[in-house]
Amino acid sequence: MTDISNSDVPPPVGAAPRRQTRATVVRWGGHAVQVGGGAPVVVQSMTNTDTADAAATAAQVRALAQAGSELVRITVNTPEAARAVPAIRAQLDRMNVSVPLVGDFHYNGHKLLGQFPECAQTLSKYRINPGNMGGGKKRDDNFAQMIEVACRHDKPIRIGVNWGSLDHELLARMMDDNARRAQPWEAQAVMRDALVISAISNARRAEELGLNPNAIVLSCKVSHVQDLITVYRDLSARCDYPLHLGLTEAGMGSKGIVASTAALAVLLQQGIGDTIRISLTPEPGGDRRREVVVAQEILQTMGLRAFTPMVVACPGCGRTSSTVFQELANDIQAYLREQMPLWKTRYPGVENMNVAVMGCVVNGPGESRHADIGISLPGTGEVPSAPVYIDGERTITLKGDNIAVEFQAIVENYVQRRYGRSAHASQS
Repeated sequence: MTDISNSDVPPPVGAAPRRQTRATVVRWGGHAVQVGGGAPVVVQSMTNTDTADAAATAAQVRALAQAGSELVRITVNTPEAARAVPAIRAQLDRMNVSVPLVGDFHYNGHKLLGQFPECAQTLSKYRINPGNMGGGKKRDDNFAQMIEVACRHDKPIRIGVNWGSLDHELLARMMDDNARRAQPWEAQAVMRDALVISAISNARRAEELGLNPNAIVLSCKVSHVQDLITVYRDLSARCDYPLHLGLTEAGMGSKGIVASTAALAVLLQQGIGDTIRISLTPEPGGDRRREVVVAQEILQTMGLRAFTPMVVACPGCGRTSSTVFQELANDIQAYLREQMPLWKTRYPGVENMNVAVMGCVVNGPGESRHADIGISLPGTGEVPSAPVYIDGERTITLKGDNIAVEFQAIVENYVQRRYGRSAHASQS
């Protein structure tokens, strides 16, 4: 018979200790974002506007930054785009948006950085993909030119290797070497190994060219969950550079969210990853900020960071034929997120608050007691009343047609009382 007695030590809870890495700092003016070196995992995103349209790009950068993106990447692919970068930065500065801008370069980045020095100086970081910079000596020269500009302007870089644009010469050599093995690897395994070797070898080449080792972040992007997990486990074991996590093309809607969460949650739980981006394909006209929200929710639900108060809500069942609890949960969640740009400065610590909006008496009172503030709405056939729990105690029962408005007011009063300056003063 299996022994089911308790051990002397409870099982551990939480992610593994973070992997030790160098610290890379990305700056604009007096604002600095640290990637790696024990800093919290950084959330970043990327615009999908035409960078040459400075007004539209600045507006989207601002929206992404206000949603919580701590770094924002913009495409720099043409002379017009490179010429627009200083104007984008100037507009952001006028709007008091200090988020650092990362320039995404492919194919002609060495030319653009050389031809537009103001662009090179204005960007806070460069993203370089060595797999699409040509071949042979041409590739080496182009890469060296970009590193020289980064050194001259004291800019960090991300060497971003992508399996869709992997160095063909490196991959061909490794495939040939693999064919001579007594037991050759599968082609997919060779490709994964090539990604890791390409990233690390280019980082070392950048150091040889004079780049500060603390100015390098690495990424190895693929589209499949299991490949990404395997590649990053291998990469993290072979170097101490900070790592940028993300599927290169996660997909649309729930598929993209699920794939990104499945891959990144495994790696983050193992202490791997220093900055993340969720590469969601937006629906036509969709909100680009969704990828920021998903990134934040992955980190917050895993207990790695806190960005906004979390709402617990039941999924609904036959006991909850009314949609009142669904509407209230949605309204409260939207309300809390909308308040955060103001609340994060006015009410420190409010991002750790938990709110419960429950739909019936089965789990409603219990979940509400466990939350900082919670409400248990009446299910089908239950007494039409909604008890409210604050810090585990039942405090008031709401009734009538204005439950949503009254509960929102209770939440706001609770935030002011618990997280306001007077509350912090009384605790000190």
